[in-house]
Amino acid sequence: MRTGLVIVALAGISAGLIGCGNASRPAEPSAGTTEISDVSSDANVQVRRITMMDACDPTTFNAVLGPGTCVRNGGVTFDNFIAQLTRNQKVGSWHNAPPTTIAREGQTLLAINQGGEAHTFTPVAEYGGGIIPILNQLSGNPVVAEECDNLSPGDFVPPGGTDEAVVGAESVQRFMCCIHPWMRTTVQTH
Repeated sequence: MRTGLVIVALAGISAGLIGCGNASRPAEPSAGTTEISDVSSDANVQVRRITMMDACDPTTFNAVLGPGTCVRNGGVTFDNFIAQLTRNQKVGSWHNAPPTTIAREGQTLLAINQGGEAHTFTPVAEYGGGIIPILNQLSGNPVVAEECDNLSPGDFVPPGGTDEAVVGAESVQRFMCCIHPWMRTTVQTH
């Protein structure tokens, strides 16, 4: 795939995301949740922390996708991002941590965006592609996850923002970023 075509495809999508990127998500956990510093991976804790990470380079990402797309210092250039995605069907610096966790029904998952771009923490029945066709193609996710077709502006978590989900009764629950579909967390309920 030629870089020019990738740039055009992503630039069109990013224009819509920039408007959504500063949605009304709190930058800190909402009142009543456990402080972030008190969260651990112990299954007895009421809040489980999931970290959404990326390493976008603001100079190159903002030049291609528009001002404000990336708001961190340094990182992976846009061309290197596309090269890694083309080669590996993922970019390692763009990930959720942990990728797999164990939780109890009723526990809260607190997804914290510690990257420089907007992400989503979307519960899905099955993993699939997201809202950016070229990223779906390059990541090997040609079928869009149904839930990614129904996003609202409030589903986009800006850098420093948080999202929450309550663990249900299903034995396995899946969460993904509908922008970067290889960013996934699988929750096993016990």
